[in-house]
Parts: sequence; structure tokens; C-alpha cells
Amino acid sequence: MDLELEKRTLRKVSWRIVPFIMLLYFIAYVDRVNIGFAALTMKADLGFTSSMLGFGAGIFFWGYFICEVPSNIILHKVGARLWIARVMLTWGIISACMAFVKGPTSFYIVRFLLGAAEAGFFPGIILYLGYWFPARRRAGVVAFFMAAAPISTAIGSPLSAALLEMNGVMGLHGWQWLFLLEAVPAVILGVVVFFYMTDKPEKAKWLQEDERDWLVNVMNQEAASRATSARHSITSGLTNPRVLALSMIYFGTSAGLYTLGIWAPQIIKQLGVSSMTVGLLNAIPPIVSVVAMVFWSRHSDRTGERTWHVVLACVAAIVGLTVAAISNSVVGLIASLTLVNIGISCAKPPLWTMPTTFLSGAAAAAGIATINSIGNLGGFVGPAMIGWIKDQTGSFAGGLYFVAGLLVLSAVLTLLLGRSNKSTVTSGNAAAH
Repeated sequence: MDLELEKRTLRKVSWRIVPFIMLLYFIAYVDRVNIGFAALTMKADLGFTSSMLGFGAGIFFWGYFICEVPSNIILHKVGARLWIARVMLTWGIISACMAFVKGPTSFYIVRFLLGAAEAGFFPGIILYLGYWFPARRRAGVVAFFMAAAPISTAIGSPLSAALLEMNGVMGLHGWQWLFLLEAVPAVILGVVVFFYMTDKPEKAKWLQEDERDWLVNVMNQEAASRATSARHSITSGLTNPRVLALSMIYFGTSAGLYTLGIWAPQIIKQLGVSSMTVGLLNAIPPIVSVVAMVFWSRHSDRTGERTWHVVLACVAAIVGLTVAAISNSVVGLIASLTLVNIGISCAKPPLWTMPTTFLSGAAAAAGIATINSIGNLGGFVGPAMIGWIKDQTGSFAGGLYFVAGLLVLSAVLTLLLGRSNKSTVTSGNAAAH
């Protein structure tokens, strides 16, 4: 009976929550990286250098970094429904303002404000999933949620390329239409979130009483089992050495992710193809990576293994970046970018299951936000360094090697963290005996 109840409850929770949060992340990711497509014409219209573009695209993450931890702590206190609605409304409005930047200074300011507005969304959803899904099921659920990023690239790339064709309509550039029209869904969904999202299982009127009781009981038992070992205070979430290690691991994967999101269209464009062709080609790697991500995360859940699932995925991305740096054909470049997409996408879900194994409560809120805020600074460093190196050398190769080096660091730190966790478990077992 319990098994049937578990299946029925988690199936209902999954269908209620997962498609909706995927849609939210889809829109969030489009608004983060549509600068990559806008730059195909915006760069020349506003006279930006590659360094200006890379710095402005990446400064988003400084706003994110500064506001991330307080935003997630507020979410923990006031509830996901209210706070995620606020996040989406403000980022949608600010994203639309990108259409009216006039030069580097206004570009930097609006991108920084966009990061500040969106801070708390991603770690807030990761924390939110921890309220609804048992740990043994979480990597698979996180994978579906995070699949929205490559899906948004797959769908958003040709869409963004098509919007660039609106150049001159009502006196606006194509890139201005791109920012305006792609901001609208965030504002609409911000309102929908307020009425649709349920903060915690206790408030889920859409579950039957036995389903709600089962889920509340399971999640409470899981929280109680962590009570003796998990850290609970905000300070613990901010200062735990494992949180800092995970932050640096995530730093490398974020550098890889936003290198793809922001610079892949420019890298493909240099092969001499049209903007629409860029949009179609850029859609191929993320489509493949979605399938790989779901398979890889389910395998991680089934085996209970996390460390090597992160390490091997990082290695795949390292190889892909290295090959992309020397590719001079469309087929070779798209194949290598596909490998990078697979590696980056597969590394993240098992990585995000790790914090809630040693943190709970306010510490989990602070710890997850810390990992995401520090880690996402890789989204500044990677794109900014690629732009700077491109201006210095005239090539994307050096920047791609640099990002590959950051992923080497991520892989090494993951191995060291895995070894440290094993030692901690072994010591704990010995003490118990």
C-alpha cells in the first residue's frame, strides 16, 4: 500500500510542479543569455568591442552574487510563491529595459540590475524542490528542471534569430525587439506564480489527504534523520568548508555554461554562416544534451553515486572545449560544442544533490545560495575572459582553453570532496562502534 501511495503521490507532485518550474527556468535562461544573439547586430550598432560585450554580459553575475544569499533567506522565510513571483516580475521589467541601452555604461548598469533582480530564483527553486521530493528522487527532478536551460537554447536560438529579422519595424532595431518581446513571458508568469505555486506539502489542497499526510511524514522523517549531523544555522550554511568547495566546483561549470550561452553564437558566426543558420546550428547541441542529462542523473539516483558522475561530465566538457578551440569546420565545431553541452548539463544535477545531504533549514537556504552566487561568478569570469582574449589575440581559442582549465579545477575539487566525505563517513561509523 505504501509503495502504491508513494508512486501516486510523487507522480501527482511531479506533474504539478516540474513542468511549471521548467517553464519558469526556460524563460529565466532565455533572458540571461539572449544577449548572445542580440550581439550579432547590437555589437556593431552600439560600437561594442568583444571585451565590452563579455564584461557587460558577465556583470549580470555580480548583481546576482551580491543579492543571492539575502534573497534565498527571504524566500525561506516568506515562502516561494510570493518571492518567486516578485523575482519574475522585476527581472521581466528590467530585461525589457535592455532594449533601450545606448552605450557601454547603460549596458553595464542594466545587466547588473538584471542579475540583482533575478538573484534567488535558481537556488530558491533548488531549495523548494527539497521541500517536496525525497533525497533519493531529487537528482532526477533537478535534471528535469535544469533541462529547461538547454531546451531554452534549442528553442530560443532560432526564435532569437527570427526576432533579429524585425530590424526597422516601428523604427526599432531587431535586437531591441528581441529584448522587448522575450521579456513579456517573465512578467506574465510572475503573476501566474502567485496564484499557482504552493509553498509546502502541508498547504497542498490539490493532494488527497492520505497523499498529503504521506508526503509530509516522509519529508519530516528525512529532516529528522539529518538533525544530528546536518547544520541548521545561517552561519553554518555560509562558512561550511564543503559549501565553499562546492562553490568552486560550480564556478567552473558556470563558466562553461555561460561561455556557451553568450559566445557560442559568435563562435559559430565566425565560420561565415547567416544569423538564421547560427540559430539553427546552435539549437543542435542542447537538444542532445537534454537526453544525456536525464539519463545521467537517473543513473546517479539509481546507483546513489555522485562524485564520479560530476567528474566524468566535467572531463567530457574539457575535451569538447579543447576540440572546439581547434575546429575550423561546421561539423567539427558543432560536434565539439555538443560534447561541451553534454558535459556541463550532466555535471549539474548530481552536484546539486550534495548540499542538502549535510545542510537543512536556514543553513540549506544560505548554503545553496552561497554555492550558486559564488559559483555563478564563473558566468562573469568565463565570458569576460573570452571577450578580452579575443580582442588581444583575434581568436576564441585561448578563451576556450582558459574555461577548460577552470573545469579541470572543478573535476579535481570534486574528487577531493568525495574523498573527504568518505573519510567523514568512515570516521563517523568508527566512532559509532
